[in-house]
Amino acid sequence: MFEIEERLGRAGVGMDAILDAGMELYVSHGLSPEDGRLQLEKNIWRAFADPNVSALLLSAILLEDELYAKRKESEIADDPVFLLADEIIGMAIAEVIAGTYARFEFTRYDQKKPGILSTLGPFLDDAVAGLIAGCTSKLYSDSQ
Repeated sequence: MFEIEERLGRAGVGMDAILDAGMELYVSHGLSPEDGRLQLEKNIWRAFADPNVSALLLSAILLEDELYAKRKESEIADDPVFLLADEIIGMAIAEVIAGTYARFEFTRYDQKKPGILSTLGPFLDDAVAGLIAGCTSKLYSDSQ
């Protein structure tokens, strides 16, 4: 929906990078890492088809471009503590996908920033962390 995979790709966030970041903090719940990665990818594709998830990801892409990439000297260039919209978007994405438990998974990914998350700006790192957190949380709850 909204060509979200292509838009993320143009922003430098490809599927392999998302999966790699997700698997860095993967906790086996009866699935091998290979099977976990396959299920995570399925969950991500399912999330991309959700208009709410895609709209939130698109908002992060647009905000990243407008408020971060185009304004390198702005007051949010270093992701200051007073900027909360990025965290709210990430938590919302996680919760839309997998409910309240995903918020705690979001915190793990947001704090550790594995893989590509460490290279992204303030909006995309949290949006992609939310996507990963929602999809891994769903993977964990579905495999129990």
